[in-house]
Amino acid sequence: MKLALNLAARGAGWVSPNPMVGAVVVKGGKVLGKGYHRRAGLPHAEVEALQAAGEAARGADMYVTLEPCNHQGRTPPCTQAILAAGVRRVVIATRDPNPRVTGGGADFLADRGVEVAVGLLEAEARRLNEAWFHFVETGRPWVIAKAACSLDGKIATVGGESQWLTGPAARTLGHRLRHRVDAIVVGIGTVLADDPQLTVRLPRGPGRDPIRVVLDSRLRLPLTARMLHLDSAAPTWAATTNQAPPDMHRALEGTGAQVLVLPGDAGRVSLPALLAELGARQVQSLLVEGGAETLGAFFDQRLVNQFYFFYAPKILGGQKAPGAVGGHGVIHLGEAHIARDLKVRRVGGDLLVSGYL
Repeated sequence: MKLALNLAARGAGWVSPNPMVGAVVVKGGKVLGKGYHRRAGLPHAEVEALQAAGEAARGADMYVTLEPCNHQGRTPPCTQAILAAGVRRVVIATRDPNPRVTGGGADFLADRGVEVAVGLLEAEARRLNEAWFHFVETGRPWVIAKAACSLDGKIATVGGESQWLTGPAARTLGHRLRHRVDAIVVGIGTVLADDPQLTVRLPRGPGRDPIRVVLDSRLRLPLTARMLHLDSAAPTWAATTNQAPPDMHRALEGTGAQVLVLPGDAGRVSLPALLAELGARQVQSLLVEGGAETLGAFFDQRLVNQFYFFYAPKILGGQKAPGAVGGHGVIHLGEAHIARDLKVRRVGGDLLVSGYL
């Protein structure tokens, strides 16, 4: 099952809106076939593993990280392939939480004489697909906050310099995070200050660009912004309110961008409304890159599920230098956000602190 989980992880960034799944076919202590879901629309992990095993799969065991599908989607049901191959036993890490799928694959196989066991390395399997599970169970994307700051928590100097605060290794890992998510969001202030591309640039091979989302309640996004003129398969969405000028609305759509008119909250785009809209558009994971006020708004409303904070070994100081998280903050310590499952590691010359809320 550990091998199946490692295989599944290879699909990170490519399989959405599907989950990452790995499968291994074993007989007599020997691995006969292995596979993973490579991309939405391509064969599922079980089918890849069975094809690799061939006729030797008859009477073998299969280990799979998620309950095999029992319904027709872009590909045929995996349960039918398992039966046709003559697999003796199927060991499943975790069930599929989709109400129309849960129990279907496991029960279908068990009712037809296949030995089925569920729960091996379940926690690890759920962690691997945490964004997908969250989306299926809530209908809203999994929110990841990311920031790069100095040891004293500043994201720029008092003069506004911020590039490059962290080193190349940290920046590469940041691009890997972009590759793994469906969408990335920044505030209009970041766009006006930095004119970012918000694309994925990896040193080894291409990545998948996330959908670029700009929080822009009055549509101040310049028509010359780099993100509007990219050779990218991912679109740019401007999230705004009914306060935005109609002529700017039309002008932005003329560049190929989509404008999402959402309810306002004190003159700003309502973040719960944004998450609901993104969920309706099948966005399962969202990376919040900033700036400080955008991150602060997500933290203030307790919408963050996971975080990655990169710390450069630098002290910037200055009361007016912006911190990583703005917003209203908390008044009492008892209201503080409590992080769990913390991990600290070196990334090049920087430190990465990650965890969950």
